[in-house]
Amino acid sequence: MNIFDAHCDVIYKIWLDPTILFSNSQKLHITYEQLVESGSKVQCFAIYIPEQVRPESRFEVALEMIDIFYQKVIAPSPFLKVVKTKDDIKALKDREIGAILTLEGCDAIDNSLIKLKTLLRLGVSAVGLTWNYANSVADGILEDRGGGLSCFGKEVVNELNRSCIWTDVSHLSIKGFWDVMELAEYPIASHSNAYTLCNHPRNLNDEQIQCLIKKNGMIGVTFVPQFLRNDEEAVLRDVLKHIDFICALGGEYNLGFGSDFDGITETTYGLERYAKYDALVNCLLNYYSERQVRRFLFENFLEHFPR
Repeated sequence: MNIFDAHCDVIYKIWLDPTILFSNSQKLHITYEQLVESGSKVQCFAIYIPEQVRPESRFEVALEMIDIFYQKVIAPSPFLKVVKTKDDIKALKDREIGAILTLEGCDAIDNSLIKLKTLLRLGVSAVGLTWNYANSVADGILEDRGGGLSCFGKEVVNELNRSCIWTDVSHLSIKGFWDVMELAEYPIASHSNAYTLCNHPRNLNDEQIQCLIKKNGMIGVTFVPQFLRNDEEAVLRDVLKHIDFICALGGEYNLGFGSDFDGITETTYGLERYAKYDALVNCLLNYYSERQVRRFLFENFLEHFPR
């Protein structure tokens, strides 16, 4: 089955260690070989600027990561094609895989809409407003202050609306989430789970999930062990529990997957790398119809792609 994965940190891993080869490195959870062999149809690649990068260097580092995306991910991968629209995805041929560039946190743009527009022109098709802490746009979920969107943050969301770009609320403060829900035309949570099942602050509570569904947004169920359960080692079946829960809230047509592969050090038992998506597919087919599974894996995110 085709797979649309809404979040990974391959680019960040290669930026940290330029010797890593995307083709088949054992240091990566996602490799080109695994994508080709395991049914990938669309993979999102995030630009994540770590906190230790000085503020004045963050935009330049974002450009470095975009160069990695094009030179070290796309160029040596014959079946990997950059996609920026829904038509681009639908036009992919057999074995071709769409690659989407995303931004995880607006730290790179400081308080400049020109920098944001530049990243969009270079191919960014989804923008997470924060990582876990504060920037010029909003507070992240771990910022004690818990503030919402700044005036500049509201300008950013309006620009994303004008450009038909996903506004990603994963990592955003609770107040920021609700501010985005008032403004964003294309909201998603690329890699977040249900807080009721696992009370990690990065997860979404029932009211947030229901609001995303009402706004016709998307939720990418993630494989991060700490977001799946609190008490024991996370296993593949814990992913199903979050899927069941979101479906029970009315989200059957609003959920997909955002693995967060290569953004995590610990992995869920049974989902240690991209090739293990096969195990997830087989597990899903035990509980859901083939039509539903196809929606979860690919069609829901495709149908909600805003361009």
